[in-house]
Amino acid sequence: MQGPDSETKSVDCDVLVIGSGAAGLATAVTAAYHGLRVIVVEKDSTFGGATAWSGGWMWVPRNPLARRAGIDEDPALPRTYLQHELGEHFDPARIDAFLEAAPHMVAFFEKHTSLQFADGNAIADIHGDTPGAGTGGRSVIAAPYDARQLDKKLLKRLRRTMRETSFLGMPIMAGADLTAFLTLTRSWRSLLHVSRRVARHMLDLARHGRAMQLCNGVALVARLAKSADDLGVLLWESAPVRRLSKEGSRVCGAVIETAEGEVVIKARKAVMLATGGFAHDIDRRRALFPRTPSGHEHLALPPLGVNGDGLRLGETAGGEVATGLASAAAWCPVSRVPYADGSIGHFPHIIERAKPGIIAVLANGKRFVNEADGYYDYVKAMIAHAPGEEVASWLICSHTFQRRYGLGISRPFPLPLKPHIDSGYLKVGDTLEALAALCGIDPNGLRSTVDHFNEHAHLGRDPQFGRGGSAYNRKQGDALHRPNPCVAPIEQGPFYAVKVEAGSFGTFAGLKTNAQAQVLDKQGLPIAGLYAAGSDMASIMGGHYPAGGINLGPAATFGYIAARHMAGATHHE
Repeated sequence: MQGPDSETKSVDCDVLVIGSGAAGLATAVTAAYHGLRVIVVEKDSTFGGATAWSGGWMWVPRNPLARRAGIDEDPALPRTYLQHELGEHFDPARIDAFLEAAPHMVAFFEKHTSLQFADGNAIADIHGDTPGAGTGGRSVIAAPYDARQLDKKLLKRLRRTMRETSFLGMPIMAGADLTAFLTLTRSWRSLLHVSRRVARHMLDLARHGRAMQLCNGVALVARLAKSADDLGVLLWESAPVRRLSKEGSRVCGAVIETAEGEVVIKARKAVMLATGGFAHDIDRRRALFPRTPSGHEHLALPPLGVNGDGLRLGETAGGEVATGLASAAAWCPVSRVPYADGSIGHFPHIIERAKPGIIAVLANGKRFVNEADGYYDYVKAMIAHAPGEEVASWLICSHTFQRRYGLGISRPFPLPLKPHIDSGYLKVGDTLEALAALCGIDPNGLRSTVDHFNEHAHLGRDPQFGRGGSAYNRKQGDALHRPNPCVAPIEQGPFYAVKVEAGSFGTFAGLKTNAQAQVLDKQGLPIAGLYAAGSDMASIMGGHYPAGGINLGPAATFGYIAARHMAGATHHE
């Protein structure tokens, strides 16, 4: 741990940041650039939090990369989109603060730090029929990063890619990289790209014992950590916060537990709460999540350490958690992955649901949602329609589909299927009726659903849910498939199924804050010296999910806003 020596009991700084995901590190880097002395404390043994396990996308309307590409939209359009999407949960002050600052945030990091970006100019907002919806130009992601540019000691302290979303520990970037992996049997260029990627990764494993070509969330964390290190930010891991310190009504630091004992960190300017929300706080899940009577009926994707520390600390200082959101969770469909060592992993179903030749059904065998819509929308529909006590559904496909696109953790050809069948993760049947029996699905219902779906799928149509009808749907589908990139019949066995349950990328219910990310007390007044960002802040989206990247975009932006407010900065760099 880089921190105090064994005799030090008190350390001074200007800003104490609690948590090391995108919100915390963005705060630290921005504050340090503006001349403040910053300490970041992380209770886990590695830095990066849930951000490191994420796709890394940020929703940033009117960002510099889009504008350089000639996409210079009216500022009113994203605001209009959010007004219609959020409805009664639209918070004008915080939304306007975000929309105004977000492009400046990207420009600041591009100009002054190691955080560089790649564009998502072809990514559409999820609900294309909503007024103001964008068809592209509102997304950015950290550019891929060669980990050799990091100090070796710092690299060892960063969280690695989530096991379920990597290949032998190698992260795969959405876009051309992912497309190459999914089309390697149909394109020699894709095969060449994949061969080079895998060969280089295997060499990195042999030499370094880990992935060195970073992308997605791990690239974002690595670039921010590099920037923080360059600016002299002190990074302490394995350093949980025990309590906040106060002088009168002002928060002025915290007591940290370290391997050398308790350390008092005195923060002259402010404390930032950025611990990632409460994804693994069972009591709060039970209180705030629908159809979760014990708190355990939920498959949260963030690391186990994300369990509500920031919210509890904020409440002890007089803050209040906003609970009136449309959803307390950032829903995502998730399947349980049984491993040979007895552990259980969680796989997020983001990619395959929109591909042609798959449907989702409930226990009654009926479809309940446009499978190509957003992951949040999928779980919202599942919660609303799943019969009985259990909230679950099944993704159903043919052998041809699985070999081409994969199904959950079972990867496409040439990787083997047998281990996933043997583990019970994949159910397989020569007929739909046999598959239904294995899954506990009504066989008549499933047969009727598939027959009806196939009748129209031959023509590329889905009259029941309109799959493939939006730009978002089509982008998630297979551009090589005609006439509809999202629709194909499910005809020839064997057939496969995987059980999907309600899970989440994280939580939306957080501490009430103002437009400067200051935590508010029960009277709605700022608590001096205390800020919150990321999932410790109540989501500015009000519990809705209008676009991919609406967690990390505001997280980095409000970290930037808060740090500038702490430093008294008046002009964007």
